[in-house]
Amino acid sequence: MKSIRLLPGKERSLLRRHPWVFAGSVARGKADAGETVRIEAADGRFLAWGAYSPQSSIRVRAWSFDEAERIDAAFFQQRVAAAVALRARLPIESDGVRLIHGEADGLPGLIVDRYGDTLSAQFLFAGAERWKAVLADALIEATGAARLYERSDTSARALEGLEPCTGWLRGGEKDAGATECTIREHGWQLTLDVASGHKTGFYLDQRDNRALFARWVRRLGCERVLNCFCYTGGFTVAAFSGGAAQVTSVDSSGPALARVQAHVQLNGFEVARSVCVDGDVNQFLRDSLAAGRRFDAIVLDPPKFAATTAQAERAARAYKDINRLALMLLAPGGLLLTFSCSGGITADLFHKIVAGAAHDALVDGAIVQRLEAACDHPTTLAFPEGEYLKGLVILKQA
Repeated sequence: MKSIRLLPGKERSLLRRHPWVFAGSVARGKADAGETVRIEAADGRFLAWGAYSPQSSIRVRAWSFDEAERIDAAFFQQRVAAAVALRARLPIESDGVRLIHGEADGLPGLIVDRYGDTLSAQFLFAGAERWKAVLADALIEATGAARLYERSDTSARALEGLEPCTGWLRGGEKDAGATECTIREHGWQLTLDVASGHKTGFYLDQRDNRALFARWVRRLGCERVLNCFCYTGGFTVAAFSGGAAQVTSVDSSGPALARVQAHVQLNGFEVARSVCVDGDVNQFLRDSLAAGRRFDAIVLDPPKFAATTAQAERAARAYKDINRLALMLLAPGGLLLTFSCSGGITADLFHKIVAGAAHDALVDGAIVQRLEAACDHPTTLAFPEGEYLKGLVILKQA
């Protein structure tokens, strides 16, 4: 077994069971991409077993902190089975479920979502890539799913020196073109395409927040709702479910907006009450303000503006601007659900950004709830970086 020796003092994070070793912490040692290595402190003490990634700034990701553990097929079978068993214990009202959430499930670089009888997986770093076949078999065995589609087409692969890779890994060969899925969520039906949809096909992390939004819309009697960065309209369906009279959905993707209308119809709501706008959200907000429009409830769920803390300052300006405009567009007493999925923006910083937006908009409001990803997207105590989605429920001052 090859060993990686760390510089003095660089073992502290691993002793706290944080799973990452950065390139600057390594004193000596190397291995092939994805190969299992023994991680040692400067004095030779065992710290962890991990997978080596020669091209990544995160040089090693830990599999296990137990020196007696063997990193073999049985190890991955056990980890997958444990992750699946955890989801079975959670209060999830959907057959769309995050089954494997990377480091939180002891499987760094592996993301797996279940959409009915279809699994969609991303193998994002060299270790997960090396064990792909074993992991694929373990996933089918643990879930009984009919098929497994690979969506390893994110920019994270390039940082590992890996090429994009998509297609069926298990099952699906006979109906290779049938990549559409329909899932049940809180009594609604939502569709997705595992081959072309965002992430693994859909945003399961907002599942609980969509149900919450429906309850708020009903509670407050919100009639005019605006869903910004709407993608395929999960929050749009939630608004109609809560009794909204009209929902305006804004996105820059025509195909996504077409699916919004399909979802409205699929769930029994009148398409005539659903207005879709293909365009830039920031410009739409400005134009609406100039036209004197007002909304009773607004959702801001933008894409990732800051992947790292180095990009936080630029992202903060973008978040502040859209929140300022949204708060000005809200009717007195109106409801704002605003989110950031940027890892470089902490929950505390996001609060300050939105507070600054309210100050510039000359409005005030009350934060009545703080939001996060659904419970099948856990964050471990040792890996706080896994917490990426944060949100605020704000009631504008009447």
